[in-house]
Amino acid sequence: MTAFEQIEEVADRHLHILWTNADPDTSEHMVMMYATNGMLRGWWDQITVIIWGATQKYVINDEAIRARMDIAKKAGVTFSACIGCAVNLGTKDALEEMGIEVTPWGERIALLQQEGKHLLSI
Repeated sequence: MTAFEQIEEVADRHLHILWTNADPDTSEHMVMMYATNGMLRGWWDQITVIIWGATQKYVINDEAIRARMDIAKKAGVTFSACIGCAVNLGTKDALEEMGIEVTPWGERIALLQQEGKHLLSI
């Protein structure tokens, strides 16, 4: 399946959050709070948080944010990580061990934007 076909499968009520900010306060009080509440309160049918760049190291090394991610997962939030970043940062194995999908995201993000899909960048 091509990246475009994957995007075409996305419902209009699917939010993608591009999480690039490894600041603990922003991560907890915006990314995790909004993603979790978005699912629990029915604001979105699906929420995918894309872990990008320095955020990958933060996720691996911070127990508190992993606990918040577990709460979000229980609410129905899915997490995925950029494979290019993971290879460059040496985080691929650790992310996969945490059960996080590690996959190419560059083209998919471009297509999300080009198709006017819901993408929130933090």
